[in-house]
Amino acid sequence: MRKFEIIKKFEAQGVTIPSRATAHSAGYDLASIEDITFNPGDIKMVPTGLKVKLPGDEALFVYPRSSLGIKKHLTMSNNVGVIDADYYNNPKNEGHIMVPLYNFGKEIVTIEKGERIAQGIFMNYKKTEDDQSDHIVRLGGFGSSGTK
Repeated sequence: MRKFEIIKKFEAQGVTIPSRATAHSAGYDLASIEDITFNPGDIKMVPTGLKVKLPGDEALFVYPRSSLGIKKHLTMSNNVGVIDADYYNNPKNEGHIMVPLYNFGKEIVTIEKGERIAQGIFMNYKKTEDDQSDHIVRLGGFGSSGTK
C-alpha cells in the first residue's frame, strides 16, 4: 500500500493530498504549506505537511519541479530527496516531507503557500544477494539513518 497522508499537526490547515497533473505524469506535485522568503544564497526547509506510506521495497524520490530553477532561481540543495519506507511515522517528526530549497539567484524570492515546488516519484529498488542492513532504527529525517 502506498499513499500520502497529512501530518497530524497540519490536518486543519488546508493541506491537500498530492496529485499528478496529467494521466501520464510520473510525479505527484508537492506544495509548500506556508509562505517562505529566500534571500540570495539561502537554504531553507520547505514544509509540505505530508508524510508517505510505502511498501518496503519502494522509496519516494523527490525532484524539483522543472520550472523552479528557470522561473524562481531555486533548486533543491540535496538535488534529489530519497524518502525510505521507514521514514513514515518516525518518532521525531512523524515522517514529515520537507523540501530543502536553495536560492542560487541574485534576487529575493518568495514561495507562496500552496505553490508547487517539487514532485515525488515512486520507485522500486533492488538489493544485492548478500545484503545485510546495520539494523539501525530511523529516528528522524535528514541524516538520521546514520544514527544508532
